[in-house]
Amino acid sequence: MSIDVEDWFQVENLRRGVPRDTWDSRESRVERNTDRMLEILAERKVKATCFILGWVAERFPDLVRRIHAAGHELASHGYGHDLIYSLSHEQFREDIRRGKRIVEDLCGVPLRGYRAPSFSITDWAIDILRDEGFTYDSSSFPTVAHDRYGKLTGMTSGVPIVEIRPGFHEVCVSCWNVGKKGVPWGGGGYFRLFPYALFRKGVRSILASGMPYVFYIHPWEIDPGQPRVDGLKRSHAFRHYVNLGRCERRWSTLLGDFRWCTVGELLASELVKAKDSGLRSQE
Repeated sequence: MSIDVEDWFQVENLRRGVPRDTWDSRESRVERNTDRMLEILAERKVKATCFILGWVAERFPDLVRRIHAAGHELASHGYGHDLIYSLSHEQFREDIRRGKRIVEDLCGVPLRGYRAPSFSITDWAIDILRDEGFTYDSSSFPTVAHDRYGKLTGMTSGVPIVEIRPGFHEVCVSCWNVGKKGVPWGGGGYFRLFPYALFRKGVRSILASGMPYVFYIHPWEIDPGQPRVDGLKRSHAFRHYVNLGRCERRWSTLLGDFRWCTVGELLASELVKAKDSGLRSQE
């Protein structure tokens, strides 16, 4: 279970109607929405990985401390929510270094995980992430094209956790293979669009195949009262606003329907399984 902690106006689908230089003047709703998510997680006794945007952590330090105090895994979403491939290598390094440092200084724990804004991961970013002290990334959808998703060499459908550099792993967000097609099934607009019974069926199918399931959500997705932005492309408006009013209830139900852990716990568990399997094969 993972949460990308960002505010409603920082979403790429809204960029056309929300210039970056207006962020500080917008009504922030990330604190109230994240606190509500923390309440639901506590009710369901679930721990999540929170990929925290440095821009948010800088302005709401007590929120980050509450997330940490509740026992959730802290991870990084970078600082400024820029698509990775829109940055130079050095700009990317500065972005992740800044975002990582802010959260670490607030809570005194090292951040090991990273998720790219809009899943815009790319090959050259991996070595920089490893250089900056990260040990895993969770940004890849390896089986389907998307207008903003990035792509990593060597990632294939059906292998959700891969050691892509020595000591550095990619933990993919889940897809559901329907025939020969892989449909993103890890959350977001797909979670809000499809009937819940169908979405749950897809999760069960992924788990039945022996693969782990990785889900993501944003605080703004449980907030139907957020301001509406005019002048968006129709497809972008649909992706952002579809079924916001149903999402909190659906998410709470999802939390109760399955057993969850953090991304870091999942990776550690899978590494133990791989090690045990290797030892058995040697025997």
